Amino acid sequence: MEVVQLPHTKGGIGETSYANNSLIQVKKSFIIGKSVRDEAILDLLSTSSIYKSLSIADLGCSSGPNTFIVVSDLMDTVHSKYSLLGHQTPEFLVYLNDLPRNDFNSVFTSLQGFHDSFKESIGDEFGQCFVFGVPGSFYGRLFPSNSLHFVHSSSSFTRK
Repeated sequence: MEVVQLPHTKGGIGETSYANNSLIQVKKSFIIGKSVRDEAILDLLSTSSIYKSLSIADLGCSSGPNTFIVVSDLMDTVHSKYSLLGHQTPEFLVYLNDLPRNDFNSVFTSLQGFHDSFKESIGDEFGQCFVFGVPGSFYGRLFPSNSLHFVHSSSSFTRK
């Protein structure tokens, strides 16, 4: 397998790191894509299936705590829908993808805060959430067939 050399962001948690300087860009792409994401996840949930577990991939995820802005919004939308239907929120399998040189350490350092804040806002109805790092370019294959329910990439949103 050929390894493609691609540019990457500045890792770490320092003053000049992407994790500490990307909130404006992350929030802008979040706002631009929210209605499309909501429509897509609600469309997925409109089937007659009640999922025991739901697999979500974020391709080209952010770094640090910004990573979880989109994921937590998707999980909140799923929780709200399941609550309306009178069902327990499913377990979440969250796959965070980025280039291998990007800083996954800052992502996983932020993980406990993500779990704590989501559990605080949802309460005991919150199902288990398992988070995985998937390094690699999303221009190649990253996942087995039929392993994901929902795939998100902020890089796919454009402004008209």
